Amino acid sequence: MKKSVNNKRAIILSSVLAASLATSTAVTAQEEGGGDDKEEESGWSMADKYYGKEEMERSRASVQKAVGGMPYSLIMADRFELQSGGGSDNLLWDAQGYYGGDINKLWIKTEGDYSFTEDMMEDAEVQALWSRAVSSFFDLQAGVRYDFEPEGLAHAVIGMQGLAPYWFEVDAAAFISEKGDITASLEAEYELLLTQRLILQPRLELGLSLQDINERSIAAGLTDVNLGLRLRYEVKREFAPYVGIDWQRSLGGTANRVRAAGGDASRAAFVVGIRAWY
Repeated sequence: MKKSVNNKRAIILSSVLAASLATSTAVTAQEEGGGDDKEEESGWSMADKYYGKEEMERSRASVQKAVGGMPYSLIMADRFELQSGGGSDNLLWDAQGYYGGDINKLWIKTEGDYSFTEDMMEDAEVQALWSRAVSSFFDLQAGVRYDFEPEGLAHAVIGMQGLAPYWFEVDAAAFISEKGDITASLEAEYELLLTQRLILQPRLELGLSLQDINERSIAAGLTDVNLGLRLRYEVKREFAPYVGIDWQRSLGGTANRVRAAGGDASRAAFVVGIRAWY
């Protein structure tokens, strides 16, 4: 008997809840115009009723910009180091920075090499590139490069930069000078975390030319290779001193031209430097 009474109570309670839900749904539908207006049924429309459509459109645009459309920037000195070896001491820098959003950015890159032994700037260049994301990990870049040393020379640039499989950082570019010479470079780096702060970074750089460039002692083909190994300690993520070794070698006909000019086709150096970003 007791079980029967409980069943009846459960049935009555279920009926009351169902009736209340049906009534609430009907009232809501009537307030929203019977559901005929699809825009009114959207999630956006709820706040529009109380704060006004124009005010909410401004608010939503601000939120969307903050979480996905806000521009950001980075400045990084990837290599700022002293190199000693092969009878010469040099100061080398390799820095870059960008400003923009997830899809489009403006990149500025600069590299240079100053010889203390010769008391002269051996190489110095700057690039200004427009960059557009073409995949989750790679950007297509195009722009201009200007060499201040060894001579003033402008180039058009097109290249790719990003993160290859197995976490290799890759930067490849082709250059067409105002004289019509076509050259290219490929840089690849990898970071091996020995600890959370101690990082070993191997680095490879290759140069290529499609023709002889006599004024720069460059022959067609692979022109040079640069191998480096640097061990850095991140005092802070933004600041890391490092030590390492760097080996440079001219290749093929370029090596012959360097030797003919009285230079060394190969050079190994000990390096000490700082990697920093902001």
